[in-house]
Amino acid sequence: MNEPLTQHHWLTHAAPAVATSTVLILGRIWNANGAEHSLGNATLMVVLTAGAATAGAFAATGRGGGDGVLAGTAFATSGALALAGVSGYADGWSLPILLWAVATAVAYGIAARYWRTDRRDRTAHERHTTVRREEHAHVERVEALRAGAQIEAARAGAAYAEQLATALITRATLPGYDPAALTRAGLPELPAPTEHQ
Repeated sequence: MNEPLTQHHWLTHAAPAVATSTVLILGRIWNANGAEHSLGNATLMVVLTAGAATAGAFAATGRGGGDGVLAGTAFATSGALALAGVSGYADGWSLPILLWAVATAVAYGIAARYWRTDRRDRTAHERHTTVRREEHAHVERVEALRAGAQIEAARAGAAYAEQLATALITRATLPGYDPAALTRAGLPELPAPTEHQ
């Protein structure tokens, strides 16, 4: 039986740092290509960041309680755009690195919550599976015992029938055997032995 993998791949744990580092690097590349102190580029990033945050807010408060995954994705996009905008607009490294550290810490905080939930769900599933396997094994053992008992009872019945048939045949061959005498004595009549074909 193929068991599901119970450990996360190392890349899963590195994903938040990889994501925020990628955004920081792209922002700094954009900075080197003319985004530094560009009012048009800063306006674009503010509009995109606000749009993503607004989409996240609408997704979170939508009909039926909202879609948490969509809202989380929209807010993550908003944060990434804000980090990229600051990285592209700022003239030094201190503010982008500070925002990168904060974004990475927040990303790991959020990811840890989901990893904890995933681990709890996986543990509950493994326990449930173990309980089901033990129940099935118990049922199989009970059925095997019941079948064994039925087989033994059938063997004992067959052995008794064979012994009875042998006794009837042996009794019928004894000299002086008179089945009518048994009936007159008040004993129940035994069936007459039949000829085997």
